[in-house]
Amino acid sequence: MNNIPRLNVIVLISGEGTNLQTLIDAERAGKINTRIQAVFSDRPKVPGIKRANRANIPSHCLAHSDFPNRATYELELASHIDSYEPGLIVLAGFMKVLGAGFVNHFRGQIINIHPSLLPRYRGLDTHRRVLEAGEEKHGATVHFVTEELDGGPRIIQYRIPIKAKESEAELAQRIHEGEYIILPQAVAWLANQRLALEGNDVILDNQKLGSPILIEGKHERSP
Repeated sequence: MNNIPRLNVIVLISGEGTNLQTLIDAERAGKINTRIQAVFSDRPKVPGIKRANRANIPSHCLAHSDFPNRATYELELASHIDSYEPGLIVLAGFMKVLGAGFVNHFRGQIINIHPSLLPRYRGLDTHRRVLEAGEEKHGATVHFVTEELDGGPRIIQYRIPIKAKESEAELAQRIHEGEYIILPQAVAWLANQRLALEGNDVILDNQKLGSPILIEGKHERSP
């Protein structure tokens, strides 16, 4: 990969770890120039930890409930992450909101995958909210993490039409399929030193992105 050193990556999860698995698979297939050094979870015994263990990736669980407050928790988490000297932190279904101290400590080195077409539908329960609102399209976004919840500069988005009478579970699954495309793509750009955050601007191939890269899903909207 053009003799660029492999990018050291830490992945934070809270549950199934399917996006983590996508990154593991892409790394092993030589599609992303990375070295996943460790996986951190805020919940014990989740399937994502088992995925890390199967891949022989060190895993750690730091439960928020084990600390007196968020500041103490985040200091400990940052200290553990710093010990690996990573170049990138990927929030792959990590459900804890990270405070300003943590985010600014790693500014420009944290990306998140969010299941909506940001800046619309920040926060939780995006699939249900999109369906209840009668939206025609839905998607997912990879963005740099800043102090603003789900408000950091957007890198790449995946968008699909919503099918008539589609259930929340069906829509969620189709959005997951898009996440498995755009998250490895963003990581690949970072690992090949093509992507960076400068101030609040996303820079790709030395050009400022006026809007995120958009990937259109292949699914047709049902009548």
